[in-house]
Amino acid sequence: MATIISRSAKRLHYANLCFSFHRMRLHSLSLSPSTSSSVLAGANLHDRAFPLHSGLGMNFLATYMRRLYSTTSTTADSQSPASEKSGESNSSEGDKSGKSNEGQDAGKPVRGGPVSWLSFLLLVATGAGLVFYYDREKKRHIEEINKASTEVKQGPSVGKAAIGGPFKLVNHDGKQVTEKDFFGKWTLIYFGFTHCPDICPDELQKLAAAVDKIKKAGIKIVPIFISVDPERDTVEQVREYVKEFHPDLVGLTGTSDEIRNVARAYRVYYMKTEEEDSDYLVDHSIVMYLMGPEKMEFVKFFGKNNDVDSLADGVIKEIKQYKK
Repeated sequence: MATIISRSAKRLHYANLCFSFHRMRLHSLSLSPSTSSSVLAGANLHDRAFPLHSGLGMNFLATYMRRLYSTTSTTADSQSPASEKSGESNSSEGDKSGKSNEGQDAGKPVRGGPVSWLSFLLLVATGAGLVFYYDREKKRHIEEINKASTEVKQGPSVGKAAIGGPFKLVNHDGKQVTEKDFFGKWTLIYFGFTHCPDICPDELQKLAAAVDKIKKAGIKIVPIFISVDPERDTVEQVREYVKEFHPDLVGLTGTSDEIRNVARAYRVYYMKTEEEDSDYLVDHSIVMYLMGPEKMEFVKFFGKNNDVDSLADGVIKEIKQYKK
């Protein structure tokens, strides 16, 4: 660009000189030949004293400037396509490189994303495993609860329960008895009342059958029935009642205070329900107590869930272990 400007300045200076010389020539035509020759002889085209004047020289200068501008424009245009081409080539190369990079990035898997297929599958598998484990543990826990509620677990005993103690009652023959009358004998005691519609008869039948089975094993045991309804269970009522189940069954009754004391000693619950005249029921514990021969001490209890066989086998097992 600097070369073009310098070249243009030189051309303008030369054109100025030419225009000045041409003007002087036109002026010399009106002078004498000697004067004109001397003027022309002293004129130097490279002398800066020759000014640029208007007239024909200005027209020539305008024509020259137009040609110079066209030449400069042509030169600039000839150079600008190259620059534009270079710019376009650079931009095209940039676009191509960008597209190539985008293509390469599109072909490559995205790493470091928040969730990948492998992590998603592992998450699903872990969740399914936790759900399965929770359901299995829940079912097992429910089964254990149901099993514990239907079965009496036999575990090692720690000491002896404070069950049993002294009492004073009347048997079905009207004779007064105490706990001392049963010392040296194995006894199996059940608390109930003679007006019981279903539970007491079922339990006493089970007791009678178990006693017979225990006798076959060579073990003698005394079954005892203690009433928790002293108002209605008289001696006569108890005697008639126990005869219906087993000849060895001993029936015991007494006053309200005596029954209360013996029930408290054996941790037995009982309570009269709503009363309609003389017809009522007594809610009570459904338990059988196995008492040992030495001062009638407590050995083990058996609940309603035991049948005849489990009751008889349990009593036989306890007695054999006690003898050892």
